[in-house]
Amino acid sequence: MTKQTDLINRLARNELVDMVPYQSARRLFASGDDSAANNIWLNANEAPGAGDYSVEASCINRYPDFQPDSLINGYSNYSALPPSQILATRGADEGIELVIKAFCRAYQDNILICPPTYGMYGISAQAQGVGIIEVPLVNNLLNVEEIAKQKGQAKVLFLCSPGNPTGNLLPKAQLLQVLEIFKNDAIVVVDEAYIEFSPTDSMQGIIDEYDNLVVLRTLSKAFALAGLRCGFTLANETIITMLSKVIAPYPISAPVAEIASQALNDAGVARMQSQVAITNTLRNEFSDWLEKQAWCVRVFDSSANFILFECTEKDEIFNALKEQNILIRDQSKQQQLANCLRISIGSEKELTLVKTLLEQAFNQPLTQRAPAQTNV
Repeated sequence: MTKQTDLINRLARNELVDMVPYQSARRLFASGDDSAANNIWLNANEAPGAGDYSVEASCINRYPDFQPDSLINGYSNYSALPPSQILATRGADEGIELVIKAFCRAYQDNILICPPTYGMYGISAQAQGVGIIEVPLVNNLLNVEEIAKQKGQAKVLFLCSPGNPTGNLLPKAQLLQVLEIFKNDAIVVVDEAYIEFSPTDSMQGIIDEYDNLVVLRTLSKAFALAGLRCGFTLANETIITMLSKVIAPYPISAPVAEIASQALNDAGVARMQSQVAITNTLRNEFSDWLEKQAWCVRVFDSSANFILFECTEKDEIFNALKEQNILIRDQSKQQQLANCLRISIGSEKELTLVKTLLEQAFNQPLTQRAPAQTNV
């Protein structure tokens, strides 16, 4: 340990010294260097392509509005919620942090998560000195009975639907049970980052019925704007006011607000919905193909733009794709997900390449296998 490292470790908060940061797809594999130019990115649940947007740069010498009217009104029209129930954030990730900041006291309060689930809930809690209670999923469903036992212990609950990395929707009946159980005791956050792929299953329609409900949304997935970092927190006006006290002064830059507003107009929403229909069809077709592969043990139900699957030769499959510059996500370190890989639904061409490579490499006995050849 260097003198510098020793100093910083002594000065830092104790819980951060040994904390492992969230390993995002871009931390694992950078996309900006020359060696990544030919990569096929199927590891971050991004959309295969975005629309064309224009940006007016004449006013960037001025600070942006705290919550730009064009952006909030655009999302209000899209979501059919009043502007007072919407807070624009830097991705849905900032919404996670804001809820914890606003409602959890460091070293006193806890959040509750249901692994396997999105890693940033736990990371955000750790970074703010908040405890983490885990009630694992059972067959990818909530264990409502065990969750109920944490009443009085958990201050915020994070429930992901459709789930990441599992992909399945949580039954509305279960979500309603949890909201009822904790209606006077805790904030229940339903993360709907992938809800556009199953829009009729959103919980936003009952925000006025439950004072403790928060819904998280993003433009990163279905809207194909992951690089923009724009999300939304939906809740009653009182919660939005509380979150506004702890958010940064200028959370949404002017260019981001301008592009996001264009994505939320009628043409932008229609484009998104068209791409979602294509993605859902490709997902179902790829799921059917996986089911037929000898090395595939299980394909998880998905209502998102990715598929989680369990396989007998996880490392070999992952590495075979990586060698051909096709990047997917290894989820085998998550609870209950041994030997599981997750693949984003990219373009039809990209998925065809994946099928071709894996069929060449793995649909024959091990002793007869030769290195796969593709044109990737």
